[in-house]
Amino acid sequence: MSTDTHHQIALTLVPGVGSILIRQLISYCGSANDVFRSPLSRLIKIPGIGEVTARAILKPNVLTEAEVVMKRVEKMGASVLFYTDKAYPSRLKSLYDAPALLYFQGSGGLNAPRTIGLVGTRQATDYGRRITSEIIEAITPYGANVISGLAYGIDIAAHRTSLANGLPTVGVMASGLDIIYPNVHQKTAQEMLVLGGLLTESPPGTKPDAHLFPARNRIIAGLSDAVVVVEAAAKGGALITAEYANNYHREVFAVPGQLNQAFSAGCNKLIRENKAQIYTSPKDIIEALNWDLSDNPVNKKQTSSKAPFVLPNDITDEESQIVALLRQAADLHIDELSWQSQIPMGRLASLLLNLEFRGFVRSLPGKKYAVVYV
Repeated sequence: MSTDTHHQIALTLVPGVGSILIRQLISYCGSANDVFRSPLSRLIKIPGIGEVTARAILKPNVLTEAEVVMKRVEKMGASVLFYTDKAYPSRLKSLYDAPALLYFQGSGGLNAPRTIGLVGTRQATDYGRRITSEIIEAITPYGANVISGLAYGIDIAAHRTSLANGLPTVGVMASGLDIIYPNVHQKTAQEMLVLGGLLTESPPGTKPDAHLFPARNRIIAGLSDAVVVVEAAAKGGALITAEYANNYHREVFAVPGQLNQAFSAGCNKLIRENKAQIYTSPKDIIEALNWDLSDNPVNKKQTSSKAPFVLPNDITDEESQIVALLRQAADLHIDELSWQSQIPMGRLASLLLNLEFRGFVRSLPGKKYAVVYV
């Protein structure tokens, strides 16, 4: 691993420095290397840093600890992904609270064209496991990457059914890559490395403490085009994941259940509060994400043979950039469009609405957009 990686890891080990402050430091200093080369007087002047944090950055033990972490990661054959790297998950790049650095082990990719998050209670019922299998079997022809948390219940059912169907699956962990939790899922975790992998923002040696699970849930939500809550109690991690997914403009589905069942209470609550669409069949997910259209050969052939609108002279540079990006792809999620264009989400939404009113782009299910053809 490079010197850059060494310093990138070190930044994540500085007490009081989270992902947002790391981005702030990089934007002012230029690189992780430059952060550690900067004098105290310069670091103090960076907004949000202050003298205490600046002195913590310059302590030599941070770089020493980072070297230990780097050697452990290399020994495991894992990868370190910084938010500026090309291999860093594109779905996370536009999220303000995304991890600045991730550790990944496996042969699968994190930028699959289609992803779906499946989460739920640790005490899954036969009904929940059956619905999980139903969803995975239906999405298998689309080659979607299945994201979950490697926990008991719905999570492990999602991972194992994915493996049985030959689908790549990624387990997002609340611990270091070397600590599989729960330990009884070691064999499944090992099997996942072949097609998918294991992902975490925690360095090796990190134990799965309670406060790390909500943070883990935001990564599951961010990596997913849609999150399906299969079974959930009135409170719990699955509902936290759904909340993050809503904040990230992801599609959210909840599987309805019997009114007197404890592990249907959370799903029914999401539906009642309009925080999730009701799941009635896999078709709901496939149509919402537009997978059925994008995989239709007839539709592809017709689309490619049509000429796009000629853009008028009064179109702005930003609007022209948006149209150009959409012409290069069949469709793009608004988060991906924001990342590629580097246009803030609020302004991008306004520009897209204007382009849609003028008939140059159209909105698709799943927060995606495409160029209009005539």
